[in-house]
Formats: sequence, C-alpha cells, structure tokens
Amino acid sequence: QVQLVESGGGLVQAGGSLRLSCAASGTIFRTSVMEWYRQAPGKQRELVAAISSDGSTNYAESVKGRFTISRDNAKPTVYLQMNSLKPEDTAVYYCHAYLKSLAGWSTTGSWGQGTQVTVSS
Repeated sequence: QVQLVESGGGLVQAGGSLRLSCAASGTIFRTSVMEWYRQAPGKQRELVAAISSDGSTNYAESVKGRFTISRDNAKPTVYLQMNSLKPEDTAVYYCHAYLKSLAGWSTTGSWGQGTQVTVSS
C-alpha cells in the first residue's frame, strides 16, 4: 500500500520560512507529477506548486518568487521551501502524487494526510 507522509509544518512569524517534506512509502516503481495543495478554513483546496518527473515546475501566482518545489526521485520525496511567509499562507498543506505501485498507475493519485502551516502577523 502506498502512503504519502508530510512533515515540516508549524507556527512561524510573518516573513519567516518553513520547509515541507512529503515522503512516499510502499512498493513504488515510478513517480510522475508531484504536487502541493493547500486548504484554508472556509476555502477550497488550491494547487500551490507542481513538479514533473523531468523537474519542470509550476506555481500559483500567489506564491511565485517565494516558494520553491523540488523532488528527490530516488527516495521518492517532494519538498516545498516556503520563504517570506504571509498570514494568508496559513492553511493545511497536502501533497499529492501520481505513483506507479503494484496496482499500477492510480488515475486519481495519492494524497497525504496534511500538515498545518500557521503564519502569525
């Protein structure tokens, strides 16, 4: 069974930094796109950043220049370096990945359990 486990969330003051990690475990043969989403209270879940297997990246406009997504295909793990954090970045952050396991490729991908990021003003 494939699992995604996030870590690195916490409480930080505005202007500070955090680094999130999401490690995939289980029998995994390949990984495709890996992503970070976030969901603030009362709001819909939104895509924050995505990285393909060849390293190309996409970012939400609200985080461009402040957040950096990266990955280690050998582990496999995806990271989100968050700098110059703002109170509006407060949310639960989820990783999402398309993985090939013993069951083949999942059409919907796999989700982590989420990690809370709180930015105080």
